[in-house]
Amino acid sequence: MEIVTYTLPWCNHCKQLKELFRRAEVEYTEVVVRETMTVEEFHQLYPTIDHFPYVVIDGNPVGGLVDTVKLFVEKGLVSSSKKD
Repeated sequence: MEIVTYTLPWCNHCKQLKELFRRAEVEYTEVVVRETMTVEEFHQLYPTIDHFPYVVIDGNPVGGLVDTVKLFVEKGLVSSSKKD
């Protein structure tokens, strides 16, 4: 599974997404918008997207944090139960 995530350095949802990837023990490529690429370059790739993080898996757009969590739960990569 090839995961690319587009993030912003100060984004809390981006930090939560990276924690999700850590818990799921998956490797990913992080593209930090405003450091690695400009916002304009990001919008050239994904003109309708205006939120971060944004995740693409195996070339298919997934969406943001919530969409990625749902996908990972469906695939059994993480559990939806809360820790005590």
